[in-house]
Amino acid sequence: MNPYIYKTKTEMGAAAAMQAAQWLNAAIAARGVANLILATGASQFEMLASLITQDVDWSKVTVFHLDEYIGLSETHPASFRKYLKERFAGKLPELRMFHTINGEAADPVAECARLGALIAAHPIDVACIGIGENGHLAFNDPPADFETEAPYIVVNLDEACRRQQLGEGWFPTFADVPTQAISMSIRQIMKSTAIVCTVPDARKAVAVQKAVEGPVTNLHPSSILQQHPQCALFLDEPAAALLSRQTKDDPTP
Repeated sequence: MNPYIYKTKTEMGAAAAMQAAQWLNAAIAARGVANLILATGASQFEMLASLITQDVDWSKVTVFHLDEYIGLSETHPASFRKYLKERFAGKLPELRMFHTINGEAADPVAECARLGALIAAHPIDVACIGIGENGHLAFNDPPADFETEAPYIVVNLDEACRRQQLGEGWFPTFADVPTQAISMSIRQIMKSTAIVCTVPDARKAVAVQKAVEGPVTNLHPSSILQQHPQCALFLDEPAAALLSRQTKDDPTP
């Protein structure tokens, strides 16, 4: 997992989007279609803004998203369905398909099974993800389940995760932050052919250092990315501040 470091979030997001588009286009050229995972949160703003401008035949792209709060209405400002529809799917009406997680499903376990069957039929070409302040991938907080083969699982959100959501301004009080979510599992994320991981901000510097240079452990879930054969990590300078080995080489053409 090689880190690529940029002075600004805009530069970081543009480079990450270019890499994602390159890999999507390679999949389309090889198979005629591509399957994409998208993350949400403040870390993805610049990447998504650039991704929708890339030269990709979106009519051949099917999108899944990583996670969604349980019990949160789609109209809530923190809804990930709302986030991706406003910032991505709604701006690309030609998109082949966008498979959303229904966090309001009466039976979250059944919703996980429904999503699992869908993603099993759509092997993922590119996953665009981030890293949480506590090192989580999707909502797989530490200690994350590195073993389950279930594509989607019901998870409990730890205090650090919930405080990050509060700190990013998605909820008015800590008590308003949900305690459970449906999340794509670690193993499902790792099955992606390629991963574009975009992580800005100084508040993520410790998590980035542990992900890149620490041991692989479920106590820091994003460290598992060290074992992925094709993972590009895009950082701004504050997020990369604690890394002992740095490169500013741009992986995109």
